[in-house]
Amino acid sequence: MNDVIATFAERGDLAHLALLLWALSATGLAWFALRELAAASRRFDDFVRELARFNDLFGGK
Repeated sequence: MNDVIATFAERGDLAHLALLLWALSATGLAWFALRELAAASRRFDDFVRELARFNDLFGGK
């Protein structure tokens, strides 16, 4: 990793390195947020399914 930073520093491309690090961190954060959103959606779906099952059992229809 130090070799990569040294290469960028020698060529004066520190702005490109900063942009790459920003893009990687933004992508990682978006991936994490989407993964958590999918998990929350699954948990809500499980809750609604159990609620419907409860209503079918004790709904008094």
